[in-house]
Amino acid sequence: MRHGHGSAVRVALGIVALGVAGGPVWAEGPVGTPAEVVATYNSLADGILALKRTEENICRSILATANGHAHAALDRAQKAMAAGDAKAAQAALESVAADVAQMGTEGDNAVGAIRKRLIEAGQHHNAAGEAQGIFDEGFVIVTRAAKAKLLDSSRVFAQQARAPKADAVDAEWKKVQAVVQELLKPGR
Repeated sequence: MRHGHGSAVRVALGIVALGVAGGPVWAEGPVGTPAEVVATYNSLADGILALKRTEENICRSILATANGHAHAALDRAQKAMAAGDAKAAQAALESVAADVAQMGTEGDNAVGAIRKRLIEAGQHHNAAGEAQGIFDEGFVIVTRAAKAKLLDSSRVFAQQARAPKADAVDAEWKKVQAVVQELLKPGR
């Protein structure tokens, strides 16, 4: 199973094998799955699906938080540019670049380590999307196309830090926000 829920399914099947009454179920004639086993399996499915939604919500939160940090750094950069403080503008734009890169990679190295653990355990949130080349392995919200755009913008911000121009910074920020707003849409 590519979705990493094999152990949960094995537990549910073990319950079926033991029977609801705690021992083997013997019956004559055709036997349907006992209602209690169906209910248990149904609650297992609810839990698995809830975990998937929770993972999506966590990744949206990571993206929204990095976006908020980038926006705050952008505000600092704009104020520094307006005040003619090149050193402060550079530092702020370098922060913007780092935050935008973090959006593109759906989190920092600590999140990447968690993603690696999930992949090693067989948990592929977007297995079908990975197979189609839409998502990098283990990514939940950020598509390959969005990742490329965000990482390109991160590089642009890093370059702009050397000689920032307010209009160019604003134009690049609009590109980032277009990608982020698409990624944060509910139900994606």
